[in-house]
Amino acid sequence: MPHAPTLRTQPSPGEAGSRFAALTLCIALILLCLGWELLWQPTGSGLLALKALPLLPALPGLWRYRMYTYRWVSLLVWLYATEGLVRGPSGQGAEAWLGWAEVVLAVALFTACTVQIRSRLAAAKAQK
Repeated sequence: MPHAPTLRTQPSPGEAGSRFAALTLCIALILLCLGWELLWQPTGSGLLALKALPLLPALPGLWRYRMYTYRWVSLLVWLYATEGLVRGPSGQGAEAWLGWAEVVLAVALFTACTVQIRSRLAAAKAQK
């Protein structure tokens, strides 16, 4: 009697690693956005710190391996990379460093999300 293929329930080491990287980088990007606008280079009343809000709903989805979350985060991070590319080269001193740090974190987060998406799609394809 043939049996149905067993569905994978545990993440591979690569998936676990990319999830850890994505979570860590997302938290780091949130902290950078908040620290930049509230502590290190405050501009005005601190309303620019609200730019960290769109990343907060991503944390539970990244933790739970939600493919949809990895996909939309991989698109959202380009807004942060763009802001860093605008403020990094045009800023001076700490603002320039913070802008470039935002670019690095955003690109690294994109990479971690992409690795997660690709490995999960490859695993799903291999199960068929």
